[in-house]
Amino acid sequence: MLTTLKKIVKLSLIALIIINLCLAGYVSKAMNCFSPTKKGKQTIIIEKGLNPKAIARILKDNQLLSQSFGFQLAYSFYYYPHSLKAGEYQFSLPVSQKKIMLDLISGRVLFHPLTVPEGLTYLEISELLKARNYPFSGSFVQACLETSLVADLDAEARNLEGYLYPETYYFARGIKAEDIAKTMVGEFKKNFGQKEQERARELNLNIHQIVTLASLIEKETGRPEEKPLVSAVFHNRLRLKMKLDCDPTIIYALKLENKYTGNLRLADKNLNSPYNTYLYPGLPPGPICNPGQHSIQAALYPANVDYLYFVSRNDGSHVFNRSYSEHLLAVKKYQLKNNRQLR
Repeated sequence: MLTTLKKIVKLSLIALIIINLCLAGYVSKAMNCFSPTKKGKQTIIIEKGLNPKAIARILKDNQLLSQSFGFQLAYSFYYYPHSLKAGEYQFSLPVSQKKIMLDLISGRVLFHPLTVPEGLTYLEISELLKARNYPFSGSFVQACLETSLVADLDAEARNLEGYLYPETYYFARGIKAEDIAKTMVGEFKKNFGQKEQERARELNLNIHQIVTLASLIEKETGRPEEKPLVSAVFHNRLRLKMKLDCDPTIIYALKLENKYTGNLRLADKNLNSPYNTYLYPGLPPGPICNPGQHSIQAALYPANVDYLYFVSRNDGSHVFNRSYSEHLLAVKKYQLKNNRQLR
C-alpha cells in the first residue's frame, strides 16, 4: 500500500513538472509573440482599477495581442504581485507581449509635449492649453493664482506671472493644472539660482523687480543681441528717474481690461492703469509676461552703454540713441512715415 502511494506521489510530481514545463514553454512562446498588426503606432488607455484579465482584453481588442490567455498566464506565473499600472500607452508596431507587459508594470506611459514660447502671459498659456486640447485636468488660470509656489522668491507676487518658465515640457495624460504650474515654476527656480540672486542684489533690485524688468525686455525685442541694449535703456531711465515709456505695459493693461484690439492708439497712452509706464514712473506693479532666459540675463547684465531711447525699424530691429534730438530723427525716419506713434 505504501509502495503504491509513493508511486502515485512520484507520478503526480512528474506530471506536475511536465505540466509546469509545458506551461513555461507556452508562456515563454507567448511572451515572444508579436502583435498581429505590423505597422504604425497604437495608443491605448488603461483606466484605474482594471484587473489583468480586463487589461488583456483591451490589448487584444486593440490588435496588440493575438489572444489574451497567454498574457494573463504569464502575468500570474512571472510578474504577480507587480501591478499593471493605469495610464495612456503608445506602442510602436510590431511589439512583443513581453515589452507590453514590462511597459505596463513599469508605468512607461505616453508623455505629451507642451512647448511654451517666451513672452506669453499666464492667461495666454491657458489659451494655448485649450487650443491644443492638451490632456490635463483642472483650471490653469486658477492654478496660477497660487502664489505660495513663489513665496520664497517674491512676496509681492499677485499670481505666477513671470515665473512660468518658457520651455518644452512633457506631461502624462490627466496631469493636474496645478502640477503643470508647479513644474514650470520649478524650472524657473532651476534657472534663477544663487548666482542670479546675488547679481540682483548687486544691482540693488529684488527678484520681483528683475523678473518684471525682464518681462518688459522680452516684449520689446525678440532679438537676443538687442536685449542687453534694451535693458541698458531701462536701467538708465530708472536711475535717472525717467518714465520707462514702454508700449507693451499699456498693451498688458488693456488686455487686463479686455480692451486690446490689436492696435495701440495714441489715446491709449492716457489709460489710467498702474501698468501704464507712460503715466507712472518706475517699474509696473509686476511682470507683464513670462520672460525667457535671454531676457532674464539681459535684465541682470545690461550693456555698458548710455542709451536712453530706442525705436523700431519695423523689421524686428531697433535704433538706439543717447539724446532726444537723435531719437526724434529716428522716429521721423522709421515711424512717422507709417503713422505710428512710439517714444
